[in-house]
Amino acid sequence: MTRMTAAQAAVEILKKEGVSHVFGLPGAAINPFYKAMETNGGLQHILARHVEGASHMAEGYTRATAGNIGVCIGTSGPAGTDMITGLYSASADSVPILCITGQAPVAKLHKEDFQAVDIASIAGPLTKMAVTVMEAGQVPGTFQQAFHLMRSGRPGPVLIDLPIDVQMTEIEFDVETYEPLAAYKPAATRAQIERALDMLAAAERPLLVAGGGVVNADAAELLVELAELTGTPVVPTLMGWGTIPDDHDLNAGMVGLQTSRRYGNATMLAADFVLGIGNRWANRHTGGVDTYTAGRTFVHVDIEPTQIGRVFAPDFGIASDAKVALELFVEVARERKVAGNLPDRASWAADCLERKRTMWRKTHFDDVPIKPQRVYEEMNRAFGKEARYVSTIGLSQIQAAQLLHVYAPRHWINAGQAGPLGWTVPAALGVATADPDGTVVALSGDYDFQFMIEELAVGAQFNIPYIHVLVNNAYLGLIRQAQRGFEMDYCVQLAFDNINSPELSGYGVDHVKVAEGLGCKAIRVFEPDGILPALEQAKKMMVEHRVPIIVEVILERITNVSMGVEIDNITEFEELAGNGDDAPTALYANLD
Repeated sequence: MTRMTAAQAAVEILKKEGVSHVFGLPGAAINPFYKAMETNGGLQHILARHVEGASHMAEGYTRATAGNIGVCIGTSGPAGTDMITGLYSASADSVPILCITGQAPVAKLHKEDFQAVDIASIAGPLTKMAVTVMEAGQVPGTFQQAFHLMRSGRPGPVLIDLPIDVQMTEIEFDVETYEPLAAYKPAATRAQIERALDMLAAAERPLLVAGGGVVNADAAELLVELAELTGTPVVPTLMGWGTIPDDHDLNAGMVGLQTSRRYGNATMLAADFVLGIGNRWANRHTGGVDTYTAGRTFVHVDIEPTQIGRVFAPDFGIASDAKVALELFVEVARERKVAGNLPDRASWAADCLERKRTMWRKTHFDDVPIKPQRVYEEMNRAFGKEARYVSTIGLSQIQAAQLLHVYAPRHWINAGQAGPLGWTVPAALGVATADPDGTVVALSGDYDFQFMIEELAVGAQFNIPYIHVLVNNAYLGLIRQAQRGFEMDYCVQLAFDNINSPELSGYGVDHVKVAEGLGCKAIRVFEPDGILPALEQAKKMMVEHRVPIIVEVILERITNVSMGVEIDNITEFEELAGNGDDAPTALYANLD
């Protein structure tokens, strides 16, 4: 066997587990680990400007490609606490990332040493494992277990805290014989699948709901095959968007209070049976549970047994990995189709498609300042089916989910449950690192963009190109809209007269100057007819300069975006599409 430091053993294990990129910041307590990376080689390190940013880069990296596990590294104390938001975001959306922190020497723990904090206790509720490794000989086993846990059952993050003396201690470690542990995934039985398909067959107006678990399991093709075999329309959740292409006849549209399509909500309300696979029944999808469930029978398939019945009790539950379940669903459905035992769903599917052809929101506005709907219309024109969209929260994200089109899994990458402001820039950098030749398009409002704007310098330094569409209304738009119920508009305005940029006419921060100061390129648009040319120019600039390209669109200050408190009670603040010219990039639009 080979003698090496525990930190070197950890680096070798990362490589054996398939890690090629890591995101982080060095510091005194983690320097031995950085020395091991330098000595051993084989890992590409991307230097973040903030440790929270590094954790979100790791998230984006994981979310972009099946099998990826993002790794973020930081020193002791505040580096670990800075990672907590990333751990929360990853845990909430079942995303495996590995956070590695330095720590004070073992003998100095609990002795008020500089930057010594019990990060394992802090991170524990947000991880599948959070541990401070007290013995160097336990480092290999701890890292092996970390990857096993991240991949097993419901995926999620792990934090490993390494005291500096543990990192530096030499151990015996046989790199050549190391093998990753096989992941455990619960599996549906054939009897369970038969029962669920019996219930689907007994329904008249069934739907499939496809959640993020289908994406995590890399099972989108199986989902589409099941839908086509049974003729059942599919409702993707926000985290499952892309599991069935938006232009597929059986894509029934997203359902919910905010990130929904009008036709999606109408179809859900018309359904009498729902088979949910890999979804959480999140409240922004369901709204009031009584309205959502009334008159409908439910089957729920989820990898986490305790998720079944958490929001409401289904009529039948199956604890299973989505891919394992869908393989059986497809197998049994094929057999039934050959035997002529599947009901004809053509009439129901046609009803759903007719709603999809007619129930559209208007996007074509020529107003100045620009109405946000026009931005998404032009994004649909500018970016093809291969674009990967990255967004997190706010009116920009909500309206994007109402109006953009997504055609493949992992092409809508979103912090679904946590929604931390500032997530988009670092997450997009992680996505673009995982897919360096793809078209990665981030979308932010001005406040989200400002939260971690310093991470743009990472894209400039390491030549990580992507396009960032920045819609600027100089407002905390979602909070302002929520304040309407309290009859206030309080502490949500970002506008001010910038003495250095009078051309902004009171819109405050000059994002173009800031972006250029951080080594990126930026374009500003004031009129709707300038949006598409700017996006086309940005695509060329991204290829030429290999840095983040920001396209800032100056919007009208106030736009109220469609949303409500129940899926049968969504307020439409703007006029709806009356003909095809009102929604020229809407799929299947037939409004004349």
